[in-house]
Formats: sequence, structure tokens, C-alpha cells
Amino acid sequence: MKISARNQIKGTVTNVKDGAVNAQVTVDIGGGNTVVSSITLESVQNLGIAVGKEVTIIVKATDVMLGV
Repeated sequence: MKISARNQIKGTVTNVKDGAVNAQVTVDIGGGNTVVSSITLESVQNLGIAVGKEVTIIVKATDVMLGV
């Protein structure tokens, strides 16, 4: 699959925490870093998201803010 987003990070799912409608998916991207994404439970099922699965994180945002 080709997409226009350039911010693509490969990682491995380490946790899936189901909620009532959404799930929080934690992905280990290496170097002791993780990314947590909130997606629908339907998407978790459709994509076969499970602990140990290799995934690609795709970040596409109009604004990225940092604070210190």
C-alpha cells in the first residue's frame, strides 16, 4: 500500500486495552520508546491488531505542538 504520509514508523504491538467503543493500542518503536493510539474496536478487529503483531504507525497532522 502506498500513501502520501511520510511519517511512518514500524513497531510491534505490546498492549491492547479495550474500552466500550475504542481501544488504546501501545506500540513499541524501539529504543525504549512507545506510541499509544486510540482506534475503534471495529478497526482493531478488522486489522487483526493483537499483541506481537508488527504494524506501521502513520502520523499525518496539520499541526504538531511541543511544550517545555
